[in-house]
Amino acid sequence: MAYGKSIELFLANGTADSLITAELSNWNGKAIKIPRIEVSDCKRDDIKGAGVYFLFCKEEDDSDSVYIGESETIQERLNQHIRDYNADKEKFYWTTAVIFLGRDLNKALIRYLEDRFVQIARESKRYKVLTKNTYGKTVMKESQTAAMEEFIDNVRILINALGYKVLEPTVHNDPNSTVDDEALFLNLGNASGKGMITTEGFVLFAGAVLNEKTSEKSLSKGAATLRKKHLASNKVKDFVTTEDILFSSSSAAADFVTGYSVSGPATWKNAAGVTLKELEAKATK
Repeated sequence: MAYGKSIELFLANGTADSLITAELSNWNGKAIKIPRIEVSDCKRDDIKGAGVYFLFCKEEDDSDSVYIGESETIQERLNQHIRDYNADKEKFYWTTAVIFLGRDLNKALIRYLEDRFVQIARESKRYKVLTKNTYGKTVMKESQTAAMEEFIDNVRILINALGYKVLEPTVHNDPNSTVDDEALFLNLGNASGKGMITTEGFVLFAGAVLNEKTSEKSLSKGAATLRKKHLASNKVKDFVTTEDILFSSSSAAADFVTGYSVSGPATWKNAAGVTLKELEAKATK
C-alpha cells in the first residue's frame, strides 16, 4: 500500500528559478536544486558537504542528458566541473545541479549511491547518461546497504517532485487508475503495436511494427516531424521499435505507428476488442 508523502520546499531567494531546497518529512536527507550561475557564489554550509549530484544538460538535438557524480565536497566538485568546461577538458554544458545530502554520508556510501543512480538512470532511458565510470565494488554492511536503498527511494521521490524524471521508468502504473493497467493493441494494415495509458500520456512498447510510408498530407506538421525524429533515432530499427517510447496521447502514438492521422481512442483496443474510447467512457461513469 502506498502512503502519502509530505515535501517541504523552500525558495531560498524567493523565486522558483533560483536555489530551492526540498525535504521529506521524517528523513534526514535534503535536496538542493541550484542553477549553474549560482554555484560559485553560494555561501551555504550544507552545499559544502558530502553527497551525490545530478547535472542536467541539453544536447544539440534538444534531447536531455545528465551527469551523475559524487563528492565529499560537493560545491568544490561543481566548481571543478565549471573550470573543466571552460578549459575544454569537459564537453558537456549543464545548466542546473540537483544535489542530495544526508547525515553521516561517507566516501563508501556516496560511491554506492552514485553507482546505483547511474544504473537506475540507464535502465529508465529517460536521459542520456554522461557518466562514464563508477566505483561498483563498494563493500558495505547489510545495514548500510538497506539504509542507502531507502535513501535512493527518497531521492527518487524528491527529484521527480523537482521536475526531473531521470530515475523513473517510462511505464509507471497508477494503482488508483482503472485504465492504466490495461494493455492496448493497434492493428491496421501492416502496422501493429502494443501500448498503455500512463500518468504522463501513452507508452508505445518496444516491438511495434511501423508502416514504412508516411502520409504528409494527413499528418500534422508536428506529428510528421516527430515521426521522422524517432525513425532516425536508435529507438527504431528497420521500422520496428527497439525501446518503449512515450507519447503525449494515444492519437500521437497511433499516428506514429500508422504514418497517417487516426483517432487513438477509437483505434487502440484491449485484448477483448474494447476500444480505449469505450474503456474511458466506462471509467468516467
